Amino acid sequence: MVAKLHYEAELSQVDIAKRLGVSAATISRLLQRARAEGIVRIEVRDLAAPDELVRDLTSKLGLKAAAVVETPGAPMLDRLAEPVGELLGQAALKPGSTVAIGWGRAVRAVVEAKLPSFAGVRVVPATGGMQQHAPHFQVNEFVRFAAERFGGAPHFVHAPYLPSAATREAFLADPAIAEGVGLWDHVDAALVGIGLPHSKNAPDASAATPDEQALGDAAGDVIRHYFDAAGRLIEWEGERRMIAMSATQLRRVPLVIGVAAGENKAIAILGAARARLISALATDARTAEAVLARAEARKSD
Repeated sequence: MVAKLHYEAELSQVDIAKRLGVSAATISRLLQRARAEGIVRIEVRDLAAPDELVRDLTSKLGLKAAAVVETPGAPMLDRLAEPVGELLGQAALKPGSTVAIGWGRAVRAVVEAKLPSFAGVRVVPATGGMQQHAPHFQVNEFVRFAAERFGGAPHFVHAPYLPSAATREAFLADPAIAEGVGLWDHVDAALVGIGLPHSKNAPDASAATPDEQALGDAAGDVIRHYFDAAGRLIEWEGERRMIAMSATQLRRVPLVIGVAAGENKAIAILGAARARLISALATDARTAEAVLARAEARKSD
């Protein structure tokens, strides 16, 4: 269990210790024991060159573009800012262009790092907010950070991503909210995270509803649009009442950059590409190799 929480759910040793009510030293010893007993194996592999990985990702996943960065050891999410900047540079953004921002740890790391200047762009959340204190859910804050980095103007959506059916229309009738939501039909580029299935993600990491957690066939999600490994969208109870860019709107955007790292996200990345919820990928070399291996494995099944 400890190994799964650390290596699959990507929780730190301190977070695991708090959850289990033990010391961080105990967690460290358990992880060392898992490696010693062969429960966890850490391999040092020769990685393909980034250019080769980019070529294979675009051709085998049907992407418009990809960017890969080499990271020694575990993925460092802030390093993904560089490939994201490269991809945004291909979007021909100009004053008045609109960039939509999703949520997640990788998105947060990227927008808080250095991004290129795109003076005069409009930046809008791709989804309403979530009543969660975790920093990776603060989508309006991400919009503010990104607008500062770009030299653009932020447009906020002060509405929950999942209101009740009775209040959804009231939120959308508010002029300020309607202005931000109205930009979703005019997005030129989007930056979104790719979520793990809830069977692999800790409940406090995803803040999923019970209905979402029951989606056993889900390979992952993009702003709570769930899909299986083949890229088929999965309906769930909250889909029709979300305040978020729809799957149709995402597919109309000229460039949707999925930003993700971690070999445990390989199936989720593959499913997101097959669902056409992303059209570009920014990742690290190890994750890229894991995605391509999964793609080959599914082809041979």
